[in-house]
Amino acid sequence: MSDTEMETGATSAAPSTRPEGREPQASGGAVRGNARKSREGIVVSTKMDKTIVVAVTDRVRHPRYRKTLQQTTKLYAQDDTNDARMGDRVRIAETRPLSKLKRWRLVEIVERAR
Repeated sequence: MSDTEMETGATSAAPSTRPEGREPQASGGAVRGNARKSREGIVVSTKMDKTIVVAVTDRVRHPRYRKTLQQTTKLYAQDDTNDARMGDRVRIAETRPLSKLKRWRLVEIVERAR
């Protein structure tokens, strides 16, 4: 190495261990964007304070018989204002655990019950 290369710390033709075109991941390896789920369902219970129970219906295909089935899941969601009523169609979003069963929060009331 020459004196100028030693002073600047530059080396000639140092092979890179990283394949070309790949950028290093962000700190912590986190994926950018919103990875939280959002669901739409019907409110089936409002008996608890600041909590609603939402029935979410999904259509799934049976793995062997290929028949389309409806699967209903009950999700507990945070409703800070106690605004939702039974029968309302609501949109909920995934959030951090708020209690033993509650992992969702109310985003909006899509349609009021009649």
